[in-house]
Amino acid sequence: MKDDQFSPLPLDPQDQTKPEITRSPEKKLINELLFSDDTEFDWLYPKQFQLLSLKHFTLLPIAQKAAEFLSLPNTRVLDIGSGAGKFCLTAGYHFPKTFFYGVEQRYELHHLAENIKRYTDLPNVNFIYGNVTQINFKEFDHFYFYNSFFENIDQINKIDDTIELSESLYNYYTQYLYMALSAKPSGTRLVTFHSLEQEIPPDYRLADVSYDTLLKMWIKE
Repeated sequence: MKDDQFSPLPLDPQDQTKPEITRSPEKKLINELLFSDDTEFDWLYPKQFQLLSLKHFTLLPIAQKAAEFLSLPNTRVLDIGSGAGKFCLTAGYHFPKTFFYGVEQRYELHHLAENIKRYTDLPNVNFIYGNVTQINFKEFDHFYFYNSFFENIDQINKIDDTIELSESLYNYYTQYLYMALSAKPSGTRLVTFHSLEQEIPPDYRLADVSYDTLLKMWIKE
């Protein structure tokens, strides 16, 4: 599959339109600008994804808050349904001693995440192209879940038509995640955002809530 089949990011100086980024000589300053607010970050996306960002991608303050809870040094955090990588990239920028991984089954979103990773040059961030059922949960310590399964039962707000969506898939994925989280050891941390909580086993204790209780932090007992 060719890397250039989708809309490219404005990675070259001649393609950039923001002068403060174009004249920045250091990656550190570029990242400070990109992670300063959602408008700056979303500028990296092609226009159609900028329009999707508010509904489907984690806002920067929420990503930072969630990552703060998950970010124990030298642990591996998995974003389940990572989209264009906004949570992992934000978390990786703010918490460089933790390793963040995102799994995404839409190739175009995975492609965008990989491009932004190269642009931001964050060594503790990695993206996996695949379905959540292909993931070995034993390889990860903690988890972030922005209800990526809900699209299956709310198809009016679906991202695109590139993957199969159905209520039966919602139930299947939810049960799969429930079983995977059940098998994790005591102390495993989980952050959910806009979750219906059907994927959360009963031995996960609610540790904190934020953003009008939409963002919830859990620890397995």
